Amino acid sequence: MSGVKKVVDVAAKAGKAIDWDGMAKMLVSEEARKEFANLRRAFDEVNHTLQTKFSQEPEPINWEYYRKGIGSKLVDMYKEAYESIEIPKYVDTVTPEYKPKFDALLVELKEAEQTSLKESERIEKEIAEVQEMKKKISTMTAEEYFQKHPELKKKFDDEIRNDYWGY
Repeated sequence: MSGVKKVVDVAAKAGKAIDWDGMAKMLVSEEARKEFANLRRAFDEVNHTLQTKFSQEPEPINWEYYRKGIGSKLVDMYKEAYESIEIPKYVDTVTPEYKPKFDALLVELKEAEQTSLKESERIEKEIAEVQEMKKKISTMTAEEYFQKHPELKKKFDDEIRNDYWGY
């Protein structure tokens, strides 16, 4: 049972090492939050099952009690069969195969996170500019607008210079 106990200990440590709240803060859509809640619930259920069912050693069998009620010959036969059972130890062949792939995905995830944060920052700046423009648009002169958008001023000047009036 020590193999199962080890798996249970590893699962318990893994559960404590996961920053569920930190990950939840990064989610933006409602669907992602629902899926994340489902993942966390499933993880907690599996972890709870490992902690309760598989972490306990089975109670030792009181062979003498059964000898008195059934008879020693039959009980000895069952005891011998019970003691001859060998539970194979779990050999993890999956983790070494997928660990490099998982590590590569983690690196890719970090890169995507950095890209996403930069894009979020750029979009927030753009939103702030649009909101500022929205406040000032009713009192803004053409010169003030063209100072903020020189590419539009050049386009309009080119159209006027080339006698193109849009029709």
